[in-house]
Amino acid sequence: MAYRLTNVRLLVRETKPARFALSLGKKAQGAGPPAPTTSPLCHLHVEIENDAGTRTFGCSADRLSVRWLDKRAGRAKADKLRQLVSLITSTKALYLEKPVFENPFEFWLANHSKVMKLGRAADQVDLTSVFASSLFERALIDAVCRSHDRSLLEMLATDQLGFKPQRIHPTVKANKPASYLPAQIHTRLHVRHTVGFFDPLDEKDRPVDQRLNDGLPETLQEIIKHYGIRYFKVKVSGNPQADYERLSRIWGLLPHAAEPVVTLDANEAFDDPAAFILFLKRLKRDQLGLFQHIAFVEQPFPRAISLQAKSEAAIREASLLKPLIIDESDASLGSFPQAIKLGYSGTSHKNCKGVFKSLANRALMLQLLDDNARLFMTGEDLQNLPIVPLHQDLLMVAILGIRHCERNGHHYNRGLSMLSVADKQSVAKHHRDLYRKGADEWYLNVQEGQVRINSLFGTGFGVTEEPDWDSMIELTDWLEKRYPAAKR
Repeated sequence: MAYRLTNVRLLVRETKPARFALSLGKKAQGAGPPAPTTSPLCHLHVEIENDAGTRTFGCSADRLSVRWLDKRAGRAKADKLRQLVSLITSTKALYLEKPVFENPFEFWLANHSKVMKLGRAADQVDLTSVFASSLFERALIDAVCRSHDRSLLEMLATDQLGFKPQRIHPTVKANKPASYLPAQIHTRLHVRHTVGFFDPLDEKDRPVDQRLNDGLPETLQEIIKHYGIRYFKVKVSGNPQADYERLSRIWGLLPHAAEPVVTLDANEAFDDPAAFILFLKRLKRDQLGLFQHIAFVEQPFPRAISLQAKSEAAIREASLLKPLIIDESDASLGSFPQAIKLGYSGTSHKNCKGVFKSLANRALMLQLLDDNARLFMTGEDLQNLPIVPLHQDLLMVAILGIRHCERNGHHYNRGLSMLSVADKQSVAKHHRDLYRKGADEWYLNVQEGQVRINSLFGTGFGVTEEPDWDSMIELTDWLEKRYPAAKR
């Protein structure tokens, strides 16, 4: 069946200021807590028509996380946003140049390399270009699934999206759905709670005069009790002494959690691999209990050196202590196999880095498991917010067979406060497993540290009804309103 892309809209939903601010990795060194900010969510709304004349919509969305995508010094956030919006707009024009396609996989793959070239020509880092490419990938997948009135899982299982993993990783031998889909899909996922460098740990960090008193837990100690969390992702800053002291405090609270599992995320903070290795060795020597509960460490080294051959010895030495995965370094279709060769144990899945890429990475991982039993994929992405980003990411985590994922939007933001009345009504109608109604708002329904996602397996890619587009603002209009020309 052939399809035609007939319309593309780019919109933004702004959120309210976060309950807490979050500092990532190295930015926390020598700094105080930043001011809470809003989280603009860029939405892509596409319309397609199949050769039978049936028209359907598709959607995708992501937070405009320019400070994570592009960490180069001396580049103002406003400039990064303008450049990202320009690239997304150019990607829209690229897709509309040749709008007829046979399946979403080949359509995305043909355009992906072109988007990467556009980004490099505009002095964008590859991770930013991947972000723009994936927005279109997901919206087209959603639209084609709706065209067949089937769910994403059904379309993958019956091989109707055109996906062929060896087109991304030529060494993959099998291309049937069984080569990348898990035998059992779990509809309960564990929430891995992120502990930011400045997040309050107990009542000592949150005195009475500083409390929000908004009815939600504020300290890590309260979060463990309120949600029943047992998976934790701790941000480290690259300052070994400060990180060691904070981890020691956190470990003192985790016995309150049942069978705690900890992961560490450095966000590229360790410029010196030797210092990172010494940090792990100190944890093993002086905090053995904590060390034994650490499952893996995410992106310890800057992307400039993390996939370099000269880093292999350090990667392999560190990996003997704890498995390492890449995240910010996963900026090309070949990043995962490159990382495996250097001694990493895995990579993170984020929808913003590509859905088909993650499926191909899973196929490659499963093929290599007999020779390397340590290979794995993880689910990471802190600020996936409802409806579209959160739903689509949770669904992909389940389809990739990942049992726990970083999920913290419900802590840093107040429930569904950013949504319109129409969108909240849609949630109440279709997703009462995933959300609960509080006294004044809808909230993510975390029970015993888990969320139920049965309702995400309906028609399309995790989103049941068409989002309330009228409650959003056009992307370019939002940019001019938020960052007007006179203030550039």
